[in-house]
Amino acid sequence: KVTELFSKALLLPVLDGSNYQELLLEMTGQKTVPNVFINKTHVGGCDKTMKAHKDGVLQQLLCGENEVYDYDLIVIGGGSGGLACSKEAALLGKKVMVLDYVVPTPKGNTWGLGGTCVNVGCIPKKLMHQTALLGTSIQDARKFGWELPEETVKHNWETMKTAVNNHIGSLNWGYRKALRDKNVNYINSYAEFIESHKIKATNKRGKETFHTAAKFILATGERPRYLSIPGDKEYCITSDDLFSLPHCPGKTLVIGASYVALECGGFLAGLGLDVTVMVRSILLRGFDQEMANRAGKHMEEHGVKFLRKYVPVKVEELEAGTPGRLKVTAKSTEGDETIEGEYNTVLIAVGRDACTGKIGLDQAGVKVNPKNGKIPVNDEEQTNVPHIYAIGDILEGKWELTPVAIQAGKLLARRLYAGASLKCDYVNVPTTVFTPLEYGACGLSEEKAMELYGQDNLEVYHSLFWPLEFTVPNRDNNKCYSKIICNKLDNDRVIGFHYLGPNAGEVTQGYGVAMKCGLTKEQLDNTVGIHPTCAEVRLIPDQLQATFHLSCSPPHYKLQLALQALCSTD
Repeated sequence: KVTELFSKALLLPVLDGSNYQELLLEMTGQKTVPNVFINKTHVGGCDKTMKAHKDGVLQQLLCGENEVYDYDLIVIGGGSGGLACSKEAALLGKKVMVLDYVVPTPKGNTWGLGGTCVNVGCIPKKLMHQTALLGTSIQDARKFGWELPEETVKHNWETMKTAVNNHIGSLNWGYRKALRDKNVNYINSYAEFIESHKIKATNKRGKETFHTAAKFILATGERPRYLSIPGDKEYCITSDDLFSLPHCPGKTLVIGASYVALECGGFLAGLGLDVTVMVRSILLRGFDQEMANRAGKHMEEHGVKFLRKYVPVKVEELEAGTPGRLKVTAKSTEGDETIEGEYNTVLIAVGRDACTGKIGLDQAGVKVNPKNGKIPVNDEEQTNVPHIYAIGDILEGKWELTPVAIQAGKLLARRLYAGASLKCDYVNVPTTVFTPLEYGACGLSEEKAMELYGQDNLEVYHSLFWPLEFTVPNRDNNKCYSKIICNKLDNDRVIGFHYLGPNAGEVTQGYGVAMKCGLTKEQLDNTVGIHPTCAEVRLIPDQLQATFHLSCSPPHYKLQLALQALCSTD
C-alpha cells in the first residue's frame, strides 16, 4: 500500500501541497515534513529520527537490519525495578517478557518473584524491626499502667518467621498476577545473552529456550558478598538466609558495619539475643559519620556488643544443630593479635556484589566496570550498546534503593514508548537505616559537604532532643539527634538533613520533598511544627550545641524557641 500511495504522490502536481499532506497522513499518521522512510520503513519526523539514531534503530535500518523480534522488550530481573518497568511498558502496548531466576544460596535458600527487597530485604527487615520495637513498647507499657507479668512475655521466632514469610508469599503471588493481568510473559529462568538481540533462558530443570527482543533492560540486582575465608560459605549465613531461618539464631556474630549489619544486629538484640557486631573500620560507610556513631552508641547502650578493628580469618563448626556451635578466629587490623569466640550463628553483612558476571554481557558488547561488576550508563540509563539499558542496584555510582529502581524503571519505559522526557533524579534521595533508633537522611553527609564546599562555606545546625513518648518510661534521655547542613553561598540552602529518632522514615520523607523544592534554613524556621512531635524540633547553630542539650518535649520547648530567636539576632 505504501508503494501504491507513493506512485499516486508522484503523479500529483509539485505545488499541490495539501494533497501531499493528505497522502502522508493516510500513509503514516503524520502530515508534516520531514517525514523519513528508510528501506520502506517509516521512521517519523525530525525528533523521532534523532531518537532512532540515539537508540541505534537508525543504524539497523540503514544496514538493512529490519528484523522482526519476538518481543519489543525483554527485562532481565524480576525485582522492584524490573517489575515496574515491564508493567509500564506493557500498559503502553508493548510485547514484554520478564525473566527472573534466583540462584540458591550456599545454604540452599531461594524465593519467589519480587527481588531482594520483597523477599530478603526491606520488607522482612522492617517487619522484624517492628517485632523488636514491640518488645521495647511492652517494657514501656508497664510505666504507662499496663500490668504485664514479666514471666508471660517472651518471643517465639517460629511464629514471627511464619507470619513474615506468609506475607511475603502473598506479595509473590500478587506480582505474578499483576504481570499476567498486564499480559507480560514471565519466565522463571536464568537469562544469558548469546547475541546482542538474543538470549538463552535456562530453567531449574536445565531446559533451554531462546528469545529475541528489540530492546533489553538489565535489572539483575545484587547478592551478598562472602569473605573468601575458610568456612564462610559452609557455616555462615547472610541476609539471604536470615529471614527464613527455621530456628532462632541464638548467640549471633554479625560481621560487617553496613546498614544491613546494623539493622539485623539491632533487631536480633531487640528480640533478646546475645549479639556481637565485628567492625573492620567505621560504621555505615558513606553515611554521615557523626550520625552513624550515635546510632552505634545507642545500640551499644542497649546490649549490642561491638568488636572493633577486627576481621575474621576462619570459621569452624564445633557442633552441628539448629542452631549449632561455631568458632570464629579473628585478627586485629592494627597488629598481629588474634582472638577466638564461640557463637551459634555467624551472619555476614560486608556488602553486596552486582549480578552481572554470568549473564553474557560480553556477548552483547555491554561494558562493565571490572572492579565491581557495575554497569556505566548515561543519564537515560542507556549502556554503551544503544538498545540495552540498565536500572537499579547494578548501576555505577547510583543509589542502591528499591524506590529509586522503581522510579527509574517507570520513567525509562515512558521515555522509550510514550514519548516522555522525564529522567530519574538521583539527587537528594531520602533514605532511612532501621537501626533500633532509626536514622533518616537526605542530601549530603557533613564529610561530603565539606569536601565539596569547604568548611567555611557551611553552617551546621544541631539539636539533641527527648521524644515525649520516651519521658514517662524515662529512657534514652537526649539520645535522639538531628542536624542540617546549609550552604552559606546559596542563601543558606539545606544540602544535608539527618535525623536520629523514632519514625525516621516518616519524618525524613517530608523533608526530602522540601529539599527537592530548594529548602532554606529561613523557610525551615518559618514552618510551624506539629506539636508535640519529634519533627518539630528546632535546630541551633553549631557553636551553641556544646552548651545546650535541648528537648522538644513541653518543659523545654519555649526555652528552645527563645534560644532560636536569640541566635537569629546575632
